Amino acid sequence: MALFGTDGIRGLANRDLTAELALDVAVAAAHILIESLGSTKARPRAIVGQDSRASGDFLEAAVIAGLTSAGVDVYRVGVLPTPAIAFLVAESDADLGVVLSASHNPMPDNGIKIFARGGGKLDDELEIAIENRIGEPWDRPTGRDVGRVINDVIAGTRYLEHLLSSVDTPLKGLKIVVDCANGASSTVAPEAYRRAGAEVIAISNHPDGWNINDGCGSTHMDALREKVLETSADIGIAHDGDADRCLAIDSEGNDIDGDQILTILALSMKSRGVLKENTIVGTVMSNLGFQIAMKTAAIEVITTPVGDRYVLEKMIESDFSIGGEQSGHVILRDFANTGDGILTALALLQEMARSGKSATELAGAMKKFPQVLINVSGVAKERLGESEKISSAVKAAEAELGDEGRVLLRASGTESLIRVMVEASSDSVASSVASRLAEVVLQELG
Repeated sequence: MALFGTDGIRGLANRDLTAELALDVAVAAAHILIESLGSTKARPRAIVGQDSRASGDFLEAAVIAGLTSAGVDVYRVGVLPTPAIAFLVAESDADLGVVLSASHNPMPDNGIKIFARGGGKLDDELEIAIENRIGEPWDRPTGRDVGRVINDVIAGTRYLEHLLSSVDTPLKGLKIVVDCANGASSTVAPEAYRRAGAEVIAISNHPDGWNINDGCGSTHMDALREKVLETSADIGIAHDGDADRCLAIDSEGNDIDGDQILTILALSMKSRGVLKENTIVGTVMSNLGFQIAMKTAAIEVITTPVGDRYVLEKMIESDFSIGGEQSGHVILRDFANTGDGILTALALLQEMARSGKSATELAGAMKKFPQVLINVSGVAKERLGESEKISSAVKAAEAELGDEGRVLLRASGTESLIRVMVEASSDSVASSVASRLAEVVLQELG
């Protein structure tokens, strides 16, 4: 089974994702990336950070041990958002970066995300190469050739300055609530919004190692909704555990998802003449309403598989300026090479300040089609494409929906399940079709 999913390696910490595995992955990554990039430096350098999970401590130690034993100097930056590591790799011209995080997953899980030089995520070929090199014999450096560890105490400050460099419209007059998911954004996100000029109320910003994503953040938005309504805030911002996502709640308590945020930002960029090639990049999970809103605005949509690295690959290939996912991963390539939840929120907040419109008004540019997603677990997800019965059921559902909906079945890249997604003109129709398809999947592959 492949070790890497759509966003690095994830699993139950100390069971699936062990210290031994983290060390071996770090050694293999050091060898592969340094060789493939042809580093001529006497001592390669890596940036290593983590989110706020307790298991990040022993996994960080293992990764650092693997890298330094392979002759790589490690700059340890501590608890910072995943996009901060990507930025720091690019800013410092490091050879690679590693972040210990399982993003929005529950606390017992953890993960390993690796960035190549320049701050981009690894492509499939490099991931396969790393997997193939795990556990191979190698000549170990000794003496002065082993790596050293440097604690970078100003890394967070440099990342904060980078975020604020994207702000050209002060946020004065905006009252916001930010839910930090008790994760990696707990310090830097509230500070970024305050320094950009907003009045900030922070919640779930006291991580203790165990409370990350626990009833809070972008996967549990009820607490944020309640706080926005209680404080009469203009908007609520929700991040996940490693702050590469941004979702929002408007002043009336309505959800604003990644597709709506992409719509708002794309329309803003087009009006200001900064939308390169008049194009935005989305994924196969993008809501049909997003597609319609972009067509209405005469903005072309390029679609990729799910995963922000695939979105980024397409953006780099054609020099597009914006792309992202419904989940809240948004890439603003004028400022970053990966999804950055804080950067995204700053862009959204600036459009509110710039236009004088509420979040509700801005989000109204896209009419969201009802979407039902059913996760079917306990199935052989690798055989999804082999079942004729599933294929026939999907074709029948598509014929039933016509132009008023769509169907998507895909195997999860990070979990052992198949996702059944149906969009339709009403919740009842979407739920009915999705339930029937999920039942067929379970019968065929369970």
